[in-house]
Amino acid sequence: MSRIEWTEETWNPVTGCTRISEGCHHCYIERTPPMRMAHRRFDGSHIGATTGVLFHPERLTQPFGWRKPRRVFVNSMSDLFHDKVPGEYIARVFATMALADRHTFQILTKRPQRMRALLADGGQALLEETTDEETASALYDAHWPLPNVWVGTSVESQKWADIRIPQLLATPAAVRWISAEPLLGPIDLDGPLDATGQHRPKLTYWLTGRPGWAADGTLDVRPRLDWVVVGGETGPGGRPMDPAWARTMRDQCTAAGVPFFFKQWGDYVTVDQMPEDTFRDLDALHGPSSLAREVQWHVGKKHAGRELDGREWNEYPARELQNEEVPRGT
Repeated sequence: MSRIEWTEETWNPVTGCTRISEGCHHCYIERTPPMRMAHRRFDGSHIGATTGVLFHPERLTQPFGWRKPRRVFVNSMSDLFHDKVPGEYIARVFATMALADRHTFQILTKRPQRMRALLADGGQALLEETTDEETASALYDAHWPLPNVWVGTSVESQKWADIRIPQLLATPAAVRWISAEPLLGPIDLDGPLDATGQHRPKLTYWLTGRPGWAADGTLDVRPRLDWVVVGGETGPGGRPMDPAWARTMRDQCTAAGVPFFFKQWGDYVTVDQMPEDTFRDLDALHGPSSLAREVQWHVGKKHAGRELDGREWNEYPARELQNEEVPRGT
C-alpha cells in the first residue's frame, strides 16, 4: 500500500531522475528508504542535477501478482518519460499496463512532450520502438488509448502550466490530469494571467474544453482536464503555499465540474487554517497578540492536515474500474 493520498500502490520499474524545473529542488525521492539505503542522491541542488536512472526489468511483471484491482502510481521515484529511459523500455511498461487491465495506472511526468510523441497515433510510435514479439503483440491487440491508464503532468507554477498542459491535452488518453504539487504560485486554469495578475482572454479552456467545428461540420469539444490534484511542499526546505492559490484552483474545478483532490497543505499553515489543538499550543507559547493570522507557521505535514475550508477534497474521475477480486495468474 502507498502513503501517497491519491493512489493505492506504487510501481517502480525505473528509479532515479534529473531535476528539470523549480518544483524539483526539494524532490522527495532521495529521502525514501530505497534511495537512502542505496546511497543514491542528487549530485547537486541545481537544475540538471541527477541521481542517475536505473532500470528494474524484474519489476515489469509485478502488477500481474496484485489480485485486487487498485490505483497504481507508475514510477513514484522517477519519470517514465525521462530522456534516459529508452522507448523500448517504455513500450514494455505499457504492454504490462495493457495486459494488467484490472488495475488503473496513474502516470505523472514533467516531460509531457515526449509522452505526447510516443502515445500519438494509437501507440504506433511505441510499437516502432518494440523489439520483442510479446510486447508488440500486447500493444497491437490493446484498445488505444488504454482505458485503464491516466496520464498526467506536474505543474508547479503558471509558467509550467502554460508549457506542459497543452502538451498533455494533445496526448491521446482516457484520463488527463495534473498535479500541482508543490504549488509554488497561483495557477489560473481558465486562462493564463498577464504580468499584472489579470486574466487574459480565455484562450485555453483547460477545464471546459475548447469548442470548435469538426471536419464533418458538427460541433466538437476539444480535450479538457479530467482531474486536478493540488498539494503543498513537505520536507527539508519546503516552501509555503498561499491558501488563496489552492482555493482558486478548487473553485475553478468546482465551477467546471472537474474532480478536485486536495492532497495536503505541506508543512506550513496560517493561524486560520490551524487545527484547534495546534492553535492552542502556539497561543500558549507565543501569546495571542503575536499570532498574525496571515503569517505562515511551520507545523509539519501531520498538524497542517488535508482539510480545505473545513473538509477533505477526495474527488476522482468517474472512469474507475470495478473493485473485484481476480484469480491469480489471470
